Amino acid sequence: MAGPRLLIESTFEDRNKTIGITFLVLFVVSIVGANWALLTFGITPIGFGLEAPASVYFVGLTFTFRDGMRERLGFRSTLVAIAIGCILSYSLEVRVGGDWFARIALASATAFFFSEFSDALVYERIRGYSRILGMVASNTVGLAVDSAFFLTLAFGSLEFLTGQVVGKFYMTALALVFIVAWERGRRMQQPA
Repeated sequence: MAGPRLLIESTFEDRNKTIGITFLVLFVVSIVGANWALLTFGITPIGFGLEAPASVYFVGLTFTFRDGMRERLGFRSTLVAIAIGCILSYSLEVRVGGDWFARIALASATAFFFSEFSDALVYERIRGYSRILGMVASNTVGLAVDSAFFLTLAFGSLEFLTGQVVGKFYMTALALVFIVAWERGRRMQQPA
């Protein structure tokens, strides 16, 4: 009987790792998307008369993807992914050239590091009680930290702070709705 049990556990671990790698890829794609959106669209309206850098839509997703990655690949792997994200964020914007882009790149990488690290620490503390509550709390902290750091370093102003927070909240809420729906669907498919 030990054979089938090991096979089931191994299959579960492989599936978890595959899902974790998927979250990792989505995490990196959202970092690239955030940098592309900012460089392509600059400041955009986000509703309710608010404006924010266009990167908010992608950055709002990074926090949820990071939590999913942490859940499947572990905290250390997540720290490595955050470091890769910082380097990627910086290098993508510096390649465009110019002093303004260098400042944006430094602001982006710095905000990314502090927000993702603070998000990871909050999630790590709460996830044992509730993964969804952990995601909500950690994403809230992460998006606030990211917004404050980025706007201060990139623009020297918190003028777009409300727009940043609201825009990132849109995407975080959307990602959480999909995750909750996916988990419910998965539970319903499991045999009783």
